[in-house]
This record gives sequence, C-alpha cells and structure tokens, in this order.
Amino acid sequence: MRVLLSALLLSLTACAPSVTTASRPDDGLRAAFSEAGVAWVAAGRACVARAPSFQVSCPAVPRAADVAWQAGQAWAGVPSLGVIVTLDGAPRTVTVGRVAALSAGRVYRENGTAVDYAGTPAAGVLGTPAAALTGGDGQEYVLLDGRVVRVADGWALPGAAFTVLNWRADGVQGDQQSQVEIPAGTYRLTGDHLERRDAAGVLRGRVPHPPGRLGMVGAWLVTVDARGAVRVFTPDLAAR
Repeated sequence: MRVLLSALLLSLTACAPSVTTASRPDDGLRAAFSEAGVAWVAAGRACVARAPSFQVSCPAVPRAADVAWQAGQAWAGVPSLGVIVTLDGAPRTVTVGRVAALSAGRVYRENGTAVDYAGTPAAGVLGTPAAALTGGDGQEYVLLDGRVVRVADGWALPGAAFTVLNWRADGVQGDQQSQVEIPAGTYRLTGDHLERRDAAGVLRGRVPHPPGRLGMVGAWLVTVDARGAVRVFTPDLAAR
C-alpha cells in the first residue's frame, strides 16, 4: 500500500506548481495521540506506531509539517505538495494547500485559512499557527505567537510564551512541556524525567526520560522523543 502512496506522491510532485514562499515545517518534534496509537514528525520525517504493538512505521512521505489523527487514521501534512496524506492503511491524499498545522478536525494552512479532511473550507485564524489541537470541549485551538487562541471566536486564553498545546477535558492548556491529567494523577515530561504527581501536587514517582511528547493511548501513557523512540507506561510509571 505504501508503494501506491509513494507512486501517487511522485505523480503529484511532477505536476505540482512551483511556489515562491519558503517551506516552514518545524524542525522540532510534534506528536498526536489517539486510541489508535501515536503519530509524530521530527525534522520533517513523519512516523506512526499503532496500539497495541506500537511497531514504528515511517513511510516514504516527503518532508512533513505536522501530523494528526482523524477518525482512527493517521495523517501528515506535506507543505511542498500542498496535500495531506495517510501514514498507513489505505493510501489517501487530499489537496489542501500549504499545511502549517493539523488538528483532529481541521487542516490549517500557512496563511491561517483552514479546511476539513475532505478539503471543505472551515473557520481559520489570522496568522500562521505553530500548532493546533481539538480540545476536550470539541472546540478548535491553535498556538499563535506563543498564545493559545480559540478558533471559533478568536479569544486568547491567559498566558503567553507557550510552545505546546496539552489536551484537557474542558479544552486545552498552553505549556512549555507535555502534560496529561487523568484520575491517577498528573503526568509531565520535565526535560529529563517523566513525573507523576497527585491532586495535591505531591511527587509520587518519576523515571528518567529525555525531552519529548506525552499522551494517552487507551489506558497507556505513551511518549515519543525526537529520535523516534516510543515508550509505553502504566499509570504507576511501570514500563510496558
């Protein structure tokens, strides 16, 4: 199936119009988590690891800007071709324009306009999103110049200088590190550890871990770092 995808992308490259704007995919790590698994992009290379095996697959996709899960399918945005493509399963390609960020519901272009995964126009923002996330409240949020902005009304959440968006049941939260809140505690990547704290903020456990991204896949805490190493933990931080 990936052979079919590669052939399709080569065909698109051959007929894609030249562009004058510079490509701006982030060299940093971006990741997306769902019940199906984890997808990520680092230095433009998009990969996916599905539960429960978490076997890593990095298909032959041109340099990607971002990844997301939509209806159980992992997608990557390829700005140079102006498309989004599936990372595994049945090959699919949708022409969307120059991609800057993906959420579970929308594809945001470099000029802030947006479409859904069928290519239908949707509400966007003014500016180039550095990240996008569909919150637990079902609303769309983007990271713009270090601020968290709700797409529906342009409202900026309190705070600034954020670099990541963390999912919350009531929306999203801006931060400098990945964090997950579940009944068993709050889990956070600090840069050198994965920590677990209780509701009172008391440290209940930690394990060494490099900088990366953290999310939930089913009942598991899953992390990925810039080297593409995927680690799976139980809520008590026992490695699976």
